[in-house]
Amino acid sequence: MTNSSLVVMAAGLGSRFGGVKQLAPVGPDGEVILDYTIRDSLDAGVEQVVLIVRSEIRDDTEAHVRAVHGDGVPLTVVCQDDLGPPRDKPWGTVHAVLSAAEVVASPFVLANADDYYGRRSFQLAVDHLGHVDESRALLVAFDLGNTLPATGAVTRGVCQVTDGRLTAIAETGGLQRRADGTIGLGPDAHAIAHSTPVSMNLWAFHPSIMDKLQNRWDLFHAATSGHATAECLLPTEIGELINSGDLTVEVVSSPETWTGLTNPDDLETVRELIADLRR
Repeated sequence: MTNSSLVVMAAGLGSRFGGVKQLAPVGPDGEVILDYTIRDSLDAGVEQVVLIVRSEIRDDTEAHVRAVHGDGVPLTVVCQDDLGPPRDKPWGTVHAVLSAAEVVASPFVLANADDYYGRRSFQLAVDHLGHVDESRALLVAFDLGNTLPATGAVTRGVCQVTDGRLTAIAETGGLQRRADGTIGLGPDAHAIAHSTPVSMNLWAFHPSIMDKLQNRWDLFHAATSGHATAECLLPTEIGELINSGDLTVEVVSSPETWTGLTNPDDLETVRELIADLRR
């Protein structure tokens, strides 16, 4: 795919992880999850990489990427906190995307730095970049059962999909794999299908999405500027754009197993799973 970019959101604070999880080594040669995202996207055909970081980790993140991938990778690094307004906690994923608006002029794949999506997921996203335009975007969804840990409850963006199009995303907490192998919201709730589509924030957009998100951000900030922790979240605002008829989102299903870092206890599990997936 010519004239395309990978945009990676890597500005999170890692509060629950207790450190800079964007640079936590998970691979046999010290790779971080971001390294697999970059490799898989370049292999799928994107031409440039845009990293969205915060100022305090910019130098370390860029140095890591250069050391692993070499100076030949077309890399641009932007700082979310440069966009402002100043606040200790980042303003959320919509604000993160907008911080890259001036350097993204072509269709792009958007991903989280701490989520492992797999080779085929990025190939699906890149293959569909030619179909996104001013009114159409793409979500690469995952089967719920392919995103759950062996134990413990998690929150996922459960998707409603009709005729291959996204109609709603609901942030749903308490999802867990139960002792009998079923998935549910606790031990007594009704079972939820393994194949239920969920969003893990892997999207393909036309650059015109920036104007739409700017409008959503302006409304959000006008209503919440005095709040210290309110976040303008991409799934919420994409849902609003769908509801208003300003955006149609096609959904394709990835066959990959997702894994990611949230808590320190995740690290060894992620290392083992990635070692298995990259064989």
